[in-house]
Amino acid sequence: MPIDIKTISELRDKTGIGIGDCKAALEEAGGDINTAIEILRKKGELKAAKKADRAAKEGLIAFAEKDGKIAAITLNCETDFVARNEDFQKTASEFAGKLLEMGDENSFRAWAEDYIKNELVMKIGENLQLGGCGIFSGAVVGTYLHSNNKIAGIVILSGGSQELAKDIAMQVAAMSPKYLNPESVPAADLEKEKEIYKEQLKNENKPEAIWDKIISGKLAKFYEENCLTEQLFIKDDEKKIKDLLEGNQLIAFTRLEA
Repeated sequence: MPIDIKTISELRDKTGIGIGDCKAALEEAGGDINTAIEILRKKGELKAAKKADRAAKEGLIAFAEKDGKIAAITLNCETDFVARNEDFQKTASEFAGKLLEMGDENSFRAWAEDYIKNELVMKIGENLQLGGCGIFSGAVVGTYLHSNNKIAGIVILSGGSQELAKDIAMQVAAMSPKYLNPESVPAADLEKEKEIYKEQLKNENKPEAIWDKIISGKLAKFYEENCLTEQLFIKDDEKKIKDLLEGNQLIAFTRLEA
């Protein structure tokens, strides 16, 4: 049967295969694009790499939970249209479940990247990429997923309520802390900040005798902006996150963004 150029172009866009090969595959498939893709796959001629050159700037985050463990993954795509698609959202949730089932991030990433390349890119028609992923467990694990499904926070506490953990996870999502607490800031980062402050003070002609006092104040502000425990609580700016812990310890946090 004759194959129209529109169908050939559609198959070419989905696969990255040359026009001649697309035409031949469609003729063999009786004009059915999905069958033609299967034919090309069997011949090893698909070129998902073409899609991989395109930016995957959209996407979403999905969670899965079982036996006290929580898995989180970020799956990126090219357009918000795909990110809002039910099938794409279902796939992201299935990925999170698969990570939990496999129980190992490295093994899961290898599986996911292979599946994306050989199955998902052709099915959805966009470049897809696996972003951050992880499995989280502890005495109390709190998660927060923003309504757009694109920003999430995860925290692990040594104790306390689930509500507290979720509130702190929301803090992580909203305020994007870099460090857990002042003690966890690398010495190299601190020295870099101090050098910047000294240069600023020098340019402002501040007397060296008061530099230490000013730098101390600047560092306190640095901790408040960048360390989770020192940040002002977004629900009550009269309190810092450390004031909410009531003797419990903040073990770790993670922020994901699609």
